[in-house]
Amino acid sequence: MSNWTDRIVRDRMAVDQEFNGRVQASEFTNQEWGLIMTAVEFEIEHPEDPERARIVPDTENLPQMMPELEKVQQGMGPGGGPEKNGGSGVLDAVRGALGFGDDDEQQRLDAAERLVDEYATQLQRRLEKQDKWADVRDAYRDEN
Repeated sequence: MSNWTDRIVRDRMAVDQEFNGRVQASEFTNQEWGLIMTAVEFEIEHPEDPERARIVPDTENLPQMMPELEKVQQGMGPGGGPEKNGGSGVLDAVRGALGFGDDDEQQRLDAAERLVDEYATQLQRRLEKQDKWADVRDAYRDEN
């Protein structure tokens, strides 16, 4: 973990709690969201410019995480918890064999990226409200 991210650990924990309702309303379970967040790193775009600076998620590793999300989803069938997408193993296998699974995976990837963007926006808003944004930008700029 870098110095600038060390500075925002408590803020991230607070945003995690605040964002929980948004995750619950999404198509992802808490376990899936946790996996998504392990694949994402945050950067600050234009840290030198207070007007343009913003936290941006690096979602480059998300496509590799999508198969893991599918495993979590398959494990959440009857008795394992609620299925958010209503899929079944057999139906998913048939859809995949017919080439329909790729669209579903792309849609979930897009949804994950949108949710991560919302999280980044909420994190930045918190840092701004807490008067930490300038210090965090400076720390990021010093490291990069």
